[in-house]
Amino acid sequence: MNLQFLIIDPQNDFANPKGSLFVAGADQDSVRLATLLKRHADKIDDIHVTLDTHHWVDIAHPIFWMDSNGKHPQAFTQITEDDVLNGKWQTTHPAFQQRALDYVKFLKTNARYTLTIWPAHCLIGQWGNNVVAPIAEALNHWENRLAMVDFVTKGSNMWTEHYSAVQADVPDPEDPSTQLNTRLINTLQEADLIAFSGQALSHCVANTIRDIANNFGDENVSKLVLIEDTTSPVTGFEDLAQQFLAEMKARGMRTVKSTEFLV
Repeated sequence: MNLQFLIIDPQNDFANPKGSLFVAGADQDSVRLATLLKRHADKIDDIHVTLDTHHWVDIAHPIFWMDSNGKHPQAFTQITEDDVLNGKWQTTHPAFQQRALDYVKFLKTNARYTLTIWPAHCLIGQWGNNVVAPIAEALNHWENRLAMVDFVTKGSNMWTEHYSAVQADVPDPEDPSTQLNTRLINTLQEADLIAFSGQALSHCVANTIRDIANNFGDENVSKLVLIEDTTSPVTGFEDLAQQFLAEMKARGMRTVKSTEFLV
């Protein structure tokens, strides 16, 4: 059996309590996942790890936007097309205004999330971008078999959110990194079983799995299994996580606890 793991954004800013966007429960999720990876190291053919990777200036970070008084939005503020049209929020740099307006208009039509402002996180070259310690150790343990983890970066384009590891919310035609990651999809299609984990269940995990399922076709969704006790939703977005679980279970994805996987 070809067994592959896709671990989504297991980084300090999400999974360490000191992280700028800590997901409640993610620290213990990481310990459980690390234990699982070590237990089944000799059975795993490939491990893919996505890394959320941002600049300080990003369309979903506070510095990008300001109100009429010049104040930047608080974290978790949501910005709609109407907010931009009526002047509630404008871009800090005037030259960004039209492209940002086009962006929120597009989000309204493509069934992705409303633009959400997050604390600046997973900044390039900084501690928060690194893989959290328990999982990093488990990955090193697996690589001692002379294997190599496939690290997949996403999010460095400042003009679009990039929750899914497969494609950005609004792909940039001038930036291949935001477009459909056919290499990753084709590699995963070779697997007999794909185990998913990571952060956060409500956003990056949900969108990644949805996009993979959409590109695999419904007949292959049964290959997908979510390790349910190694992923958690962002606080306040639990409903999104439950909607995702209900949707994907109905399509054929399985869920299992880490202690029961391959038992």
